[in-house]
Amino acid sequence: MASPVRSPGPSLSRVAAPGQGGVGDSPLRPDGTLKVAGEFAYASDLWMDGMLWGATLRSPHPRALITSIDIGPALAVPGVRAVLTHEDVPGRKTFGIDHTEDQPVLAIDQVRHEGEPVALVAADHPETARRAMELIAVGYEVLAPITDPRAVLADPEGLKVQERGGITRHQPVRVGDVAAARAAADVVVSGEYEVGIQDQAFLGPESGLAVPAEDGGLDLYVSTQWIHNDLKQIAPCLGLAEDQIHMTLAGVGGAFGGREDLSMQIHAGMLALHTGRPVKMSYNRYESFFGHVHRHPAQMRYEYGATADGKLLYADVEIVLDGGAYTSSTINVTGNAASLGVGPYEIPNIEIDAYGVYTNNPPCGAMRGFGAVQACFAYESMMDRLAAACGLDPVEIRRRNAVTQGSRLATGQVIDSPAPLAEMLTRLEAMPLPPPLDPSDLRNLPGGVAQTTHGEGVVRGVGYGVGIKNICFSEGFDDYSTARVRLEVIGGEATALVHTAAAEVGQGLVTVKAQIARTELGVQRVTIAPADDRVGDAGSSSASRQSYMTGGAVKAACEAVRAELLALAARRLGGRWAADDLAVAGGKIVSRADGVLGTVEDVLGDEVVEQTREYHHRPTTALDPVTGQGSSHTQLALCVHRAVVDVDVDLGLVKVVEMAAVQDVGKIINRTGVEGQIHGGSAQGLGLAVMEEIVVADGLVRNPSFTDYLIPTILDMPPMRLDILENPDPAAPYGLRGAGEPPTLSSTPAIVAAIRDATGKALNRVPVRPEHIVRGAPWTA
Repeated sequence: MASPVRSPGPSLSRVAAPGQGGVGDSPLRPDGTLKVAGEFAYASDLWMDGMLWGATLRSPHPRALITSIDIGPALAVPGVRAVLTHEDVPGRKTFGIDHTEDQPVLAIDQVRHEGEPVALVAADHPETARRAMELIAVGYEVLAPITDPRAVLADPEGLKVQERGGITRHQPVRVGDVAAARAAADVVVSGEYEVGIQDQAFLGPESGLAVPAEDGGLDLYVSTQWIHNDLKQIAPCLGLAEDQIHMTLAGVGGAFGGREDLSMQIHAGMLALHTGRPVKMSYNRYESFFGHVHRHPAQMRYEYGATADGKLLYADVEIVLDGGAYTSSTINVTGNAASLGVGPYEIPNIEIDAYGVYTNNPPCGAMRGFGAVQACFAYESMMDRLAAACGLDPVEIRRRNAVTQGSRLATGQVIDSPAPLAEMLTRLEAMPLPPPLDPSDLRNLPGGVAQTTHGEGVVRGVGYGVGIKNICFSEGFDDYSTARVRLEVIGGEATALVHTAAAEVGQGLVTVKAQIARTELGVQRVTIAPADDRVGDAGSSSASRQSYMTGGAVKAACEAVRAELLALAARRLGGRWAADDLAVAGGKIVSRADGVLGTVEDVLGDEVVEQTREYHHRPTTALDPVTGQGSSHTQLALCVHRAVVDVDVDLGLVKVVEMAAVQDVGKIINRTGVEGQIHGGSAQGLGLAVMEEIVVADGLVRNPSFTDYLIPTILDMPPMRLDILENPDPAAPYGLRGAGEPPTLSSTPAIVAAIRDATGKALNRVPVRPEHIVRGAPWTA
């Protein structure tokens, strides 16, 4: 087993490859043209001769006891090959990420949320499977669902959804003396805030293909975010050893956290093993809304105290996150919300109580921003409220309280790398504002060509938002990634093969891995092997971690390959040069003293050089369960947004005219990719601000379709101004910072602040609806 590599500093022996395609360039994505042309093979395109189609029967109730299941009518349908219930689960009957294992493969004696899987069908045709599924007769004793997270908090044992109780996690944070600071404060402001349920809204539905293997095992082709974590959950439930299952990443049509939890993997595996035939499962859009977790809705109470000149003295905060029926990642989301609950501001006295609770609402888990998004909306709203109370500009109040390198977070963690928040705010403030839009062009107005207005009642507003997000896994998790790099001569050209299990979910990792290999090995021809479980764990494509972690692993493996190549060159050059005197550049072996000595192809000949390395980020610690203190994060990233909106204050319609963002990414690996991440994160933040919400009433989802669940389109996204800073983090590969999540945080409060500026309304809930603007309470300091 390869020895772990822990956060090495910059390589002193590296000579970057010249030309295009290395670190800092923006080569074309190999999957880009295929996706734009509609030719990319997604998981839903999988096909195998003789395969069956699987379907899942789901509960129509958010809470009920199962009194009976009759599968006979379904089995009688011609073409049906299997109908399975929990009694047919060959191994462990429950699963779950983060070792929670509280989610049934198929409901056993009760259902705890609408859409919970109850039974499976395999048939020769997908419509046959769905028709048979509808014939399964399930008897339910319907119970009143538990849907109010604050009621659960008040009575966690009486209103428990899980046997372990109603509260998943309570994470307090305690710093200083809030009571004394409250008595000394010149200005005190408070507010209550709410965030609705946001869906990841990826365009590729959950899909996969399970194929029985000749040895009794299984080949799985699935769209996922974490191959090895899936494997650890799937194998015990199927009654197989992990090495009996071979997993390969199928084409992923977006993820954003929604594919961290299992969906159809175990179900397809059960059907394939039972029938002895390949089984494909692919959800339709309606089913997809029930087949994955969503962003946690939140209810939050904040109180801030400050001096007359706006310096924060204390924060008193309560954050309640509704995790729904099962644990998923609620424990970690709650920890994130607690540790980042007051944002990137210096506050000497803090009391935070963050809770994750169980309800019979839809299960919630990972989504881009992961606990920090909810808190960011609240603390940024509070900063605007404090600015108004102190008579200060919204930017100035943030600048006066901004963290910098050496500051401490609420958890006591020291920010030990550059954190130029005040500078970022100043740069953002200095960006030019967009001119007024021409009202004669209806496309420029709120409501667009629907002609809801011709400019009457339209008011412009400007707002700011700041966000801080942890990068990589936290709280003592041994976060690592594995990479195998092989260098050989193929067709007369030195070729590198990079193999990891890291999931490409649309973020551009395949491009970044190739860029790193070209830079470190000095060769241009690089192939990225398909992601599967034949190489070590790469962790999840989440937490903005893959460029950091898998990038670090590829870099470390390439360095080991390069060292072996140079040692080989030194031997073949007759010992006149030591390996330390040699380097690789532009496909050539060079001596610092004598220049080019030969080509990589000449040195390699028929030799194959291959190395595998693990990369671990520096250790983190769990938060103290009483005080919340601890260095729980390995890296932190900042983004600031300014939003300009036009609002029809009579009709409650909003047009986001422009967004501007300043983000520190440490080191730009691929500028086009980074810009795309900032645009994409800002788009999801815009969606949360003004349109995206899964509407749930009495535990039932009311809008499980893209007809009724609205997401931003290209017409909703405004022009963006970007200022991307590079302040390297010395502990990270190349000094980079994860870039995908931070813009999702700060874009939402910036847009809402701009709407407040235009309307004078409080707007303490997102998404902002027209009635909040027309009939909402006024904004007061």
